Amino acid sequence: MIASIIRSVATNKNFEWSVVRQYLFDPRILHGIPVTLELTVLAMGLGIILGILLAVMRLSPNPLLSGSSWFYIWFFRGTPLLVQLLFWANIGALFPTIDLGVPFGPSFIHANATTLIPAFAAGVLGLGLNEGAYMAEIVRAGIISVPEGQTEAASSLGMSRIQIMRRIVLPQAMRVIVPPTGNETISMLKNTSLVFVLGSVFDLTFEAQTIYNSNYQVIPLLIVISIWYLALTSVLYVGQYFIERRYGRGFTRAQQVTMKERWLGLGRRGGGAPTR
Repeated sequence: MIASIIRSVATNKNFEWSVVRQYLFDPRILHGIPVTLELTVLAMGLGIILGILLAVMRLSPNPLLSGSSWFYIWFFRGTPLLVQLLFWANIGALFPTIDLGVPFGPSFIHANATTLIPAFAAGVLGLGLNEGAYMAEIVRAGIISVPEGQTEAASSLGMSRIQIMRRIVLPQAMRVIVPPTGNETISMLKNTSLVFVLGSVFDLTFEAQTIYNSNYQVIPLLIVISIWYLALTSVLYVGQYFIERRYGRGFTRAQQVTMKERWLGLGRRGGGAPTR
């Protein structure tokens, strides 16, 4: 069946592989790749920072902090990402001007919302704020995976809550946090394709759409961006593998296979002994 599918794809003239080759390295397509990567890095960075903050708030004994964190996570996980992006793109319709100053007091900065939050910033905010809700749950899972006895021991030594979190909890929680964070980064790279609905964000998908709107070669251009997304996610996959090994040192399961073994499907070597 696999061979039949490959043959069909390779010989089906409707795929128009000559057009795919023509546009695979088109300057407009290549221009969209850095924009896509920039969106991924900025949105993921914002999501990770928010996730750590929200996870700590969620675990706080203060009901105001934990309740605020729960509401944020509930709201952003419960609404579609595309809808959130569209809200940020049309923020000027809700708040024509954005004022910064003393709450319930005088404002010192007045800015037009459309000017302050252009399409690119709206994409970063929409992706990053949504990602923060998911990262919060990932970080929280990592934190609660650390035995409470270690926290109690550190507290008995006079360490503050912040010191315990920074020196004891988070370094051990990274083993649990890193794998799903790598998956979220790969998902973020693909989710950046949604910002084409905002317009004026010249990412990979938007550039391809601009081309096929003029030449009507929709399928070949979709294949082109699929190839590029596959290439970029493959690079991230390799990076995730080595980061996991770095933070999983000392744990047998994290060292069970090398990259070559994983690709070849050879499984564990030496009856489960750690490999080097």
